[in-house]
Amino acid sequence: MKRREFITLLGGAAAWPMAARAQQVSKLPTIGFLGAGSGSDSVWKDWTSAFVQRLRELGWVEGRNVVIEYRWGDGRAERYADLAAEFVRLQVDVIVTSGSAAVAVKRATSVIPIVFATANEPIGSGLVASLARPGGNATGMSMQQTDLAGKRLELLREIVPGLRRLGILINAGNPEAVLDRDQVRAAAGKLGLEVLTGEVQGAKEIAPTFEAFKGRAQALYVVGDALMSTNRIRINTLALAARLPSMYPNRAAVEAGGLISYGPNFPDIYRRAGDYVDKILRGGKPADIPVEQPTKFDLVINLTTAKALGLEIPPTLLARADEVIE
Repeated sequence: MKRREFITLLGGAAAWPMAARAQQVSKLPTIGFLGAGSGSDSVWKDWTSAFVQRLRELGWVEGRNVVIEYRWGDGRAERYADLAAEFVRLQVDVIVTSGSAAVAVKRATSVIPIVFATANEPIGSGLVASLARPGGNATGMSMQQTDLAGKRLELLREIVPGLRRLGILINAGNPEAVLDRDQVRAAAGKLGLEVLTGEVQGAKEIAPTFEAFKGRAQALYVVGDALMSTNRIRINTLALAARLPSMYPNRAAVEAGGLISYGPNFPDIYRRAGDYVDKILRGGKPADIPVEQPTKFDLVINLTTAKALGLEIPPTLLARADEVIE
């Protein structure tokens, strides 16, 4: 063998393990995580931490045997389709997302498994055929908004005696939020409440909507979604100025000055999303994995906001609260 040929062969042999290692790295299972909010939001940090911790408990360590690609919608629904398409191009193994972003991902792919950590109406929004047998490429957690709407209104009536007129703040551009609004209206009708609906499709429309509530609504029900979460401080400031006790679906808004929230514990939900991902990465099919419902719920009350509104929270309600912020 000629010297040049020997060197070439030797060089190829040395390069082969490196190529093999690169190929192995590229074959690591990849999770696409599409968050509807800002990636810098401390709320999301709590939720993603719970998700990553659960994966680790199940044997999936980020950077070692699994890759997680994070993308953030920044509360802008128009970005979801592009981010979903990016995950399709990356050929990720599973996509984790929530709410209306899940609907956008479902439109982008009928092949890549989808885990929706939260979905208000997974059947009504077309994510699944049924809760017991999803039947497609998506599964996850249903938020049971039908049951929660009535419970939240009952809590508001405990705080606001004689409540008759309810203001609902909703992102009308979010189909899931619209479904939730309909459930709130139905629950309000059963309680004999008059409903005033403030529909917005962007942050600039929030303040004018509160002008319409002033002097008319006695309490505020905020239909949760990414737009409302991103603007929760602004909403709370306006609600306080309008003397409106506010009800939210999760604690983050109450920590930011809202009055009360009642809803599923979101860190727990994202831990359970880790269970879904584990099943899929080990060969499970979303079509055969039933949609589950939250089992852990939190009632959070902000006493500082209550005092600013001149409200006395009933002791029985305080005793039932999972957390009281002072």
